[in-house]
Amino acid sequence: MYSVEILLLATAATTLASLQRAETHASYTPNNLTVAFCCEVLELAGLGDLILYPGAESYDERVGSYWSEAAQLTPTCFVQPRDAVEVAQVVSTLVESNNTYPCKFAVRSAGHTTWAGSNNIEDGVTIDLELINNTIYYAENSTAGVGPGARWLGVYKTLDALNIAAAGGRAGTVGVGGLILGGGNSFYAGRKGMVCDNVANFQVVLSSGAIVDANNETNPDLFRALKGGNNNFGIVTRFDLEVFETTLLWGGVVVYPNDTTPAQLQALKNFCDKIESNPYGSAIGIWQFTSQTDATIIINAYDYTAAVERPAVYDEFLAIPGNISDSLRITNMSDLTQELEQAAGYRDSFFTLTFKNDIRMYEKAIRMHNSYVELIKASEAAGNWTLQDMFQPLPAIFAKHSVEMGGNMLGLDRFDENLVLWQTYLAWQAPDQDDLFHSFGDAFIAELKDYAISIGADNPFIYLDYAYKTQDPLASYGKENYDHIKAMAEKYDPLGVFQTMVPGGFKISKAGEPIE
Repeated sequence: MYSVEILLLATAATTLASLQRAETHASYTPNNLTVAFCCEVLELAGLGDLILYPGAESYDERVGSYWSEAAQLTPTCFVQPRDAVEVAQVVSTLVESNNTYPCKFAVRSAGHTTWAGSNNIEDGVTIDLELINNTIYYAENSTAGVGPGARWLGVYKTLDALNIAAAGGRAGTVGVGGLILGGGNSFYAGRKGMVCDNVANFQVVLSSGAIVDANNETNPDLFRALKGGNNNFGIVTRFDLEVFETTLLWGGVVVYPNDTTPAQLQALKNFCDKIESNPYGSAIGIWQFTSQTDATIIINAYDYTAAVERPAVYDEFLAIPGNISDSLRITNMSDLTQELEQAAGYRDSFFTLTFKNDIRMYEKAIRMHNSYVELIKASEAAGNWTLQDMFQPLPAIFAKHSVEMGGNMLGLDRFDENLVLWQTYLAWQAPDQDDLFHSFGDAFIAELKDYAISIGADNPFIYLDYAYKTQDPLASYGKENYDHIKAMAEKYDPLGVFQTMVPGGFKISKAGEPIE
């Protein structure tokens, strides 16, 4: 490892190299020439073969690989470590170099978070974990070691071939790392809690460069903090997931016309109250308007974690007549998770809210969906755009399983009632309309929140994986969990590297006052 003194001696040569490199890479400007130093010191540390610079086809590919075009920033360089040791080298080098020039960096798993700067950076280094993406089954302890750069489809293809399963994401292109560190919902939540509750061990690179494990026996305080605590402590380089033998699943997507809305809303409300008595079931209700069709359709995803055709818990849904299409079948996770993908090639934003399982909230949310469609139409929105609003049951049994598994940071165990997780999703094409669409998302959530408060149906929980940057999920976890995240950040990252040098993500140092 290079010392600060050696790095200082190398500064003049490195800066000259940066200037010479700037002539090659057109995206370098006077403002980021000093930042190029941070990429050069990675080369001095022997990591040059891991670095991608502007002008290279591989660099452009990584910029374009972010799902939302709004998140496609242009870092001074990407660095792609291949294992935990190389991640530790990268982190240690950047932390030491920060004493000479500010070396800010981002950490990217699969790049599915929508807002710019969450997992990428301008004028800094993006640590791209794409190459740490393997899935290895450990029969001796019934776990699967999964790299943070893996996507759920790849994980499921490996596990399906072995006739085993893990609680994980429901869309195949979503990354493992971001979903778990934000909590993670799954088809198995009624039986096994949130995805983060199904991690047996985290391998973590700390800001010191140390590689540590966090589990029930080793660093148990960090273990709990990582379950929903986002990137406040270090970089997770392996998730050891609990796996179990499984049969095939039943499920698919049924599409309905918008005029079935009243029956759909009542069925969703009733289904949420039934999950505790039949925890194998999962249902997601999506109201989707696209400008191409100038119409809202209802897309329901029904998924049952056993090979049972048309389980009785879905009878109310399946009795609704007039569906447009129906893909329900017995299949595996790899197949099911390819149906719940949202279109790429757009600029996107997620906004989220949680409220009580109250039919008045369902009805208000859909009235607002319809009114916001008209508001966007009346604005200067150009090109193709989408407004999609989604209900997901969040019953109390999810949190009961979390407590049984040792607890997490989400704080859902504070509530003994069935809740609903709501997401507003906006997609558009023109970069100059970012502020316009973000304003609609912020206004939608604020109006719906005010209504929830007015009828006593509000809940403070903000699901981090759906939150926009203007929201404050860490404060929504409650004071006990807020304090634990803060204490663990101070204990395991005493220099505050992941609070200051890594600006992306939701930071405990920037969270508001905790909400009970």
